[in-house]
Amino acid sequence: MNRRFGTALATSTLAIVTVVATATAADAAPADKPQVLASWTQTSAYSYNLWAAARANQGAWAAYGFDWSTDYCSSSPDNPFGFPFAMSCARHDFGYRNYKAAGTFSANKSRLDSAFYEDLKRVCNNYGGATKTACNSTAWTYYQAVRAFG
Repeated sequence: MNRRFGTALATSTLAIVTVVATATAADAAPADKPQVLASWTQTSAYSYNLWAAARANQGAWAAYGFDWSTDYCSSSPDNPFGFPFAMSCARHDFGYRNYKAAGTFSANKSRLDSAFYEDLKRVCNNYGGATKTACNSTAWTYYQAVRAFG
């Protein structure tokens, strides 16, 4: 092979590798994706509020490639007996889907289920008396279902 052709081939190959590497780096999620995911899936109201704000502004988080899809409370009612559990179910779906995609679901399932239960109980805190008791009982049933079948 002549020297000019060899140099041109090497330069072309380097350019292709550089373009592919740049495209791959641009398509990759930011390095802090696991930390962001963890911050949005804790048991606290603060964590829930962070997730809810991000959910309302998903475009700002597009580079992370999060799966925001949800079927809410799956085959259970989203608002059993009038209790608005849909958003708690949506955050639970978010945690399940994204930890499964990351390959770390089994290490996080228990915490995700606990965060779900805490979210449901916060919904129930908006009620009093017998209604709150009924809500908490329903929340416990939903929590037991995801622990067993989720």
